[in-house]
Amino acid sequence: MVALLISVIPGLGHIYKGHRLTGALLMLGGVFAILACALAATASAGFGLLLIPLYWAGVMLQVYWLEDKRAPKEST
Repeated sequence: MVALLISVIPGLGHIYKGHRLTGALLMLGGVFAILACALAATASAGFGLLLIPLYWAGVMLQVYWLEDKRAPKEST
């Protein structure tokens, strides 16, 4: 749940869960996603800005479903 909350910055939750490369790529991808959304916004009267929350929600859902590499696994 903590990883989901700190995913306000895309990729930070992945780094918290131990997926460092994925987190770094998502942080870098976030910059490109914002630039692409800004370009789409200029071509679509601002509607391209609606893509930013979709990217953000996708990253947050992915970190929520991702296994945690740092926490010990529960044995049953």
